[in-house]
Amino acid sequence: MMAPGETIESDRLKIVPFSEEYLTPSYVGWLNDPEVVRFSEQRHHVHTLESCREYMKSFFGTANHFWAVVTKDNELGHIGNINAYVDVYNSVADLGILIGERRAWRQGYGSEAWNAVCGYLLKELRIRKITAGTLSVNTAMLRVMRRAGMMEDGRRIRHRLYEGSETDVVYASLFRSSTGKD
Repeated sequence: MMAPGETIESDRLKIVPFSEEYLTPSYVGWLNDPEVVRFSEQRHHVHTLESCREYMKSFFGTANHFWAVVTKDNELGHIGNINAYVDVYNSVADLGILIGERRAWRQGYGSEAWNAVCGYLLKELRIRKITAGTLSVNTAMLRVMRRAGMMEDGRRIRHRLYEGSETDVVYASLFRSSTGKD
């Protein structure tokens, strides 16, 4: 588990352990905004400060990670979250990300946060494989995964319903051995 207060930094971002500081009405609003969560399974749930607090607590005492993505410029501040579910026995981490602050969209923050966390997991934690999955219609997330060097390694055909249509789920992976981060 990440040490309290440990931060991952990139050019424009600080990726910090999620804490009570980030449990705000804005954060809950992202999760309840149909446009923000349109590709996420979170779209099927109603979120509250308490449900978000319980989610945060679910990471305590585990090998999993939950980070807030915060801009260094203070104008935007907390723009999203990223999590890593770590399978310690197999040295695999499954990543997920949400950039909820709409003013931060289409500025490369998602890729920047994703790449910083991938680098941390591969180099510092010595994770051997990073995985992720998304709906095949989520072109922004597919682009983030591709830019990180992830390769498609599976597909669940017609696995989810998106706007009433059967949609594939695309899985991708990145191996430490293929990144030169050994």
